[in-house]
Amino acid sequence: MTAEPISEAAAPDDEPSARWPVPPAGGWTVDDLFTLPGLPPHTELIDGSLVFVSPQRDFHSIVIDLLVSGLRRTVPTRFKVRREMTVVIDRKNGPEPDVSVLRSEAVASRSQTSFRAADVLLAVEVVSPDSESRDRDTKPRKYAAAGIDHFWLVEMVGEDERPVVYVYERDPVTKSYAVTGIHHDRLKLSVPFDIDIDLTEIDSL
Repeated sequence: MTAEPISEAAAPDDEPSARWPVPPAGGWTVDDLFTLPGLPPHTELIDGSLVFVSPQRDFHSIVIDLLVSGLRRTVPTRFKVRREMTVVIDRKNGPEPDVSVLRSEAVASRSQTSFRAADVLLAVEVVSPDSESRDRDTKPRKYAAAGIDHFWLVEMVGEDERPVVYVYERDPVTKSYAVTGIHHDRLKLSVPFDIDIDLTEIDSL
């Protein structure tokens, strides 16, 4: 679908004009997500709507670092770990998990900007205040429906502001996620591969 021109909102003469993309009839598509000029970094597409992210908390950034480095220590060679890359579910949905584990053959070029949901083994969302509903409900439902077998949800809890990781696996019958564990100080798993991450290392980051 061809995107309509970006409109210019009225503004006082002494202020710069605000420019916002005007959605076409029927909403945006994944093609628009990758071709619209001037979109902010990490813009997502959810049900045909563009979603702009707010500045992230320090917690969000360092938890992603902790999980990416921990996963890379033990990930089998047939998989790769990526952070904040678009996952194309269908023409109306291109969310951006905070962390993804995907099949190695899906990485075709260093210049690519997205991966197919069919190539993703694990999607991880670190909950942010401005995206709680999407992180806890909308995105996991879409990941499960798209066939992504594993999902983690990370929350900040307690006075020490440490991460808690909720681990989910996809039920192939209901095509929805079921929680298989809640991990506070240590994330030790044997599925989808051997994983051992000391979550208290966040204190030194």
